[in-house]
Amino acid sequence: MAGVTDKPYRRVCREHGAALVVSEMVTSRVDLRQSTKTRFRSDLAGEPEPVVVQIVGTDPAMLAAAAQYNVQNGAQIIDINMGCPAKKVCKKAAGSALLENEPLVEKILRATVAAVDVPVTLKIRTGSDPQNRNGPTIARIAEDSGVQSLTVHGRTRRCKFVGAVEYDTIAEIKQAISIPVVANGDIDSPQAARDVLNYTAADAVMIGRAAQGRPWLFGQIAAFLANGELVAMPDRATHQATILNHIAAIHDFYGASLGVRLARKHIKWYLQHWPEPICDPTRAAINQTEQCQLQHQLLSEFLSHTGAARTALAA
Repeated sequence: MAGVTDKPYRRVCREHGAALVVSEMVTSRVDLRQSTKTRFRSDLAGEPEPVVVQIVGTDPAMLAAAAQYNVQNGAQIIDINMGCPAKKVCKKAAGSALLENEPLVEKILRATVAAVDVPVTLKIRTGSDPQNRNGPTIARIAEDSGVQSLTVHGRTRRCKFVGAVEYDTIAEIKQAISIPVVANGDIDSPQAARDVLNYTAADAVMIGRAAQGRPWLFGQIAAFLANGELVAMPDRATHQATILNHIAAIHDFYGASLGVRLARKHIKWYLQHWPEPICDPTRAAINQTEQCQLQHQLLSEFLSHTGAARTALAA
């Protein structure tokens, strides 16, 4: 979820019921700590606790040092990414590419756990490809290395986000270890969360892409799991306020030139779940402007206009 789960988005998710949020992947490379991208990803000021920072890399010593650096910067939990299937990550033998090298996985985990006094967690996939599903083996290595919880996306690296999720493999992993297991993959509704928990016996679920444009999904899932209550989508006023406040927070966090560009994808996701469609000229105007204030104004006008139109029709 790099490029998505930045600080403004994490705040929105927590406000709408997410019990825990995790930072974007932060590189373990020392030479990139002052890059624009890493500085934004490492900004933890005002972050709701517990603060979880996810690190990525391939060198045990560098990952251990990165864990120490991020703890000093405010991280209360260090999460290691061995699940990202993105080409630019895997071509550096990081992310889910590490699953092919079990000895290196163990070295990384043991070095990182030994380097910090905070919990270390791990995110993986079920293996490198359908013929090499070594998720249960990696899980046992993680537990033996001192990792305190494991999140499993139920697909292999090669599968990326295509095809059925391997809930059977997640269930097998849960049976193989005693530390908490978090199930991830295609959980897009309260009922799906319940079914996955029941099927896999996992301790929790992680939501990723399904919450893009609808952060209230977290609260809906939490309510359903707690008491079977199916919570409706927010009313129109809350829906509109959530969108506009989030976009304003993006503008404020990144500044004018970067904020207006990074807001576009979130606007796209929000409008996919807005009750009325947006016309092409309005969409183009919102996407093409380079001014934060104008982008926010055009979006606000669209949301307000469609709401007023529906009210008038109902009357």
